[in-house]
Amino acid sequence: MQKITPFLWFDTQAEEAAKFYVSLFKNSKVGTILRYDEAGAAASGRPKGSVMTIDFTLNGQEFAGLNGGPMFQFSPAISFFAYFNTEKEIDIVFEKLSFGGKIMMPLAKYPFAEKFAFFQDKYGVSWQLMLAKTVPHISPSLLFVGKDLGNAEAAVKHYVSIFKNSKVNTLSHYKKNMPGKEGTVEYCSFTLDGQDFVAMDGTGPHAFAFNESVSFVVNCETQEEVDYYWEKLSEEGDKKAQQCGWLKDKFGISWQIVPTVLVKMLQDKDAEKSKRVMQAMLKMKKIYIKTLKQAYM
Repeated sequence: MQKITPFLWFDTQAEEAAKFYVSLFKNSKVGTILRYDEAGAAASGRPKGSVMTIDFTLNGQEFAGLNGGPMFQFSPAISFFAYFNTEKEIDIVFEKLSFGGKIMMPLAKYPFAEKFAFFQDKYGVSWQLMLAKTVPHISPSLLFVGKDLGNAEAAVKHYVSIFKNSKVNTLSHYKKNMPGKEGTVEYCSFTLDGQDFVAMDGTGPHAFAFNESVSFVVNCETQEEVDYYWEKLSEEGDKKAQQCGWLKDKFGISWQIVPTVLVKMLQDKDAEKSKRVMQAMLKMKKIYIKTLKQAYM
């Protein structure tokens, strides 16, 4: 299990989207599907028995999707950088993945890449495809624009200081006479607990920002880990936190601090046990493993 899992908030299309993505990328598969029980359905307004979450892997990168309703719309502020070794592969994936979506930068040659594209797919999820001489993989990408412009470098340093086995790999700044604001981040590749991420400060006017449509789940083995990441990532503690382990950091990016035992309990074949765990979770902001275990017994 990855330490950090991108978590995509869909209206009702999580299963459909996951299966579509899996059909496009190599080394990909659909994983566990959890369905709304009575407690979850009552809290969310979703139909009992319908898909709640679905886990899936794309090119080795683990994801999770949620059917949470129409509250949040996907934003290009968080996209997924997919790297390809051959023109044939990038051409095929671009054609299928961009169909019915919105093209922001068409697949073409740019000063920084032989082939690159930036677009939203038919579900609204944003992608950046690049032809590159690297191992094919997918990296979450953070784009700081508008009121967040200029925060990329500070955010990267903040995250690298929190997660173990983390570092800045490459960092370049906009210089004088370049299209971006001088001194802001043109491109940054960084690693958090062994996972690759990208961060940039965006140029020009943009009518989007970070929101809960894409969050990052931090998978924790112990209560000590839950407490540590909750304290380090949350802004003003519980004041800006939400139910079920959700929080926003000082840069506006959403995280979920989740003990791995919670998922195991929710997957239990004993419906009454999983129902009690769900009810307990819905009452908490920061999640306490002891409380979950008491509900599970």
